[in-house]
Amino acid sequence: MEKSKIKEGCGKVFFAAAAALCIAAAAAIFVFILMKSVPALRQTGLGDFLFGTTWAPDPNDVYGQTLSGSYGVLPMLTGTLVATVCALAVGGTLGFFTAVFLAYYCRGRIRAVFTAVINLLAGVPSVIFGFFGIKVIMPLFNEISPNGNSSGLLLTSLILGMMIFPTVASLSKTALCSVPAAYYEGALALGSTRDQAVFRTVVPAARSGITAAMILGVGRALGETMAVVMVAGNSPQFIGGLFSSFRTLTANIVLEMGYAGEVQMGALFATGGVLLVFVALTVILLSLVTSDKKTKGRGGKKRGFTFLFDRRICAAGKVFGIFCALFALLFLSALVIYLAIKGLPHMSAQLLFGAYEYGGGISILPSVAATLMTVGISLVIALPLGICAAIFLSEYAKSKNPLVRIIRAAVDILSGVPSIVYGLFGAVTFVTLLGGSYSIAAGSLTIAVMLLPTVIRATEESLRAVPLSLREGALALGAGRLRTIFTVVLPSALPGIIAAAILSVGRVMSESAPFMFTMGSSLQPMPEGAMSGGTTLAVALYYLSGENLYTDEAYACACVLMLIVLALNVAAEVAGRALQKKFQGEKNARKRYKGERRGSLLRRISRSQEH
Repeated sequence: MEKSKIKEGCGKVFFAAAAALCIAAAAAIFVFILMKSVPALRQTGLGDFLFGTTWAPDPNDVYGQTLSGSYGVLPMLTGTLVATVCALAVGGTLGFFTAVFLAYYCRGRIRAVFTAVINLLAGVPSVIFGFFGIKVIMPLFNEISPNGNSSGLLLTSLILGMMIFPTVASLSKTALCSVPAAYYEGALALGSTRDQAVFRTVVPAARSGITAAMILGVGRALGETMAVVMVAGNSPQFIGGLFSSFRTLTANIVLEMGYAGEVQMGALFATGGVLLVFVALTVILLSLVTSDKKTKGRGGKKRGFTFLFDRRICAAGKVFGIFCALFALLFLSALVIYLAIKGLPHMSAQLLFGAYEYGGGISILPSVAATLMTVGISLVIALPLGICAAIFLSEYAKSKNPLVRIIRAAVDILSGVPSIVYGLFGAVTFVTLLGGSYSIAAGSLTIAVMLLPTVIRATEESLRAVPLSLREGALALGAGRLRTIFTVVLPSALPGIIAAAILSVGRVMSESAPFMFTMGSSLQPMPEGAMSGGTTLAVALYYLSGENLYTDEAYACACVLMLIVLALNVAAEVAGRALQKKFQGEKNARKRYKGERRGSLLRRISRSQEH
């Protein structure tokens, strides 16, 4: 008995330690970015840095001497905020009305199709959005641009809007579906039309969830890097119009980190610090919105979305929701079809399987190998830690415990930190610890930290979906909590955990900014090991698409990357459906066999406890 208690206690401590790593990771990111930023802010002055109107750094500037360059980020700060607001106007509007359409006007297979479209759009790498923007949308906008160049606010807002659209649509749909059916039915019983019941009753009741979706969309837009670099024009100046070139904070880091001097490097880290402040504000706003939902309940006097009360507006909202969903379907179809048409003809044997040599033919085989190595190493690190942290939060944590609240806040912060800031953190920590040179190991460690919140959230949701009766049955038969977790809960949640792993693989495949500062940003030969440098497929696409030197190869690389991402999303969808069917009681013969085997296991547990 005493031995069992010790085992239970050690298990709880181990799970708690894994969860506490999130606090350590979030604190380390803030501390290291701050340490690298403070010397530059002392040299330039905080006021001049934040409110200076000129960014013209001198790579020769060093600490302790008079500066010859200018380090004002106000133009990029305003550009980031304006682009985010415009992107929210596009993606937030499309996402909200699409969510309404999916929740109340769409049924059966049609809903499944549009839901799959949203999930697929969420998995498309940002570098593919940017590539599609410069190759397809930019030439169209060039026709209406006064100067013949459409790089600027309008194009950036559209691309960013489509990138945040899946986040807003998915979370808003969840919020709408969580409203009790009695609200909708009661409105119909009181004489409201179907459209009025949706927009007058259901939407205001889901106000908090929809607002949270918008806030998360803002966080995604603030932290986006690669797509913005490809379509914004990147001039460090104030926005002068829809077709005016501008630069965001994230783009500034990517564009200048490679050749930055001492003070310039510190200023770029300070730019990352500004982004972290935005992340913290986003998390605070999100927590306020969710806490407001809990404290006010559904009986509060305040009502939102009153502009939707007019009957004609309600009817128009339904039509616009259908239009938004169709637009998303057309956008994804155009993206996939265009990349297939342009990319498949250029998939040569040399490109896919040839050896890469400097000055010779282009091959993405080394990039594929580097990507697979990065995926393997990062999952080996992130999956066990994330699953253990999720077990603690789901099975042991109490909601009012201060430590649990801090852990959840740390997870929220880690999920909102821009990928470019993860790249800065990886360059300062892992690259330095591993010898100061780019390596696959440094990139894998960086992305492993980045994957933690994704794995934790997905796994925790899967664990919470396991019926409580399974836990109670195992405990009633004498099994301890630790044994119940490993023999009953985890096997039942396995499809969801597999889906989390697949989504993590897709995240690694999609990211590019963190790898540019930890693994390298140019094509390299076949990696010899984890300590070798490498280029992932997403970074290879960014490199090949630059300056139109390897356009055909870029199309083929984009096609390969898109096909892999689509396959991963389909696999995640299949795993998710398996989990849903399992908990809905739809069992085939194999599942019945597994249930019998689990029952025999519980009987063995009972017998062992009796003896």
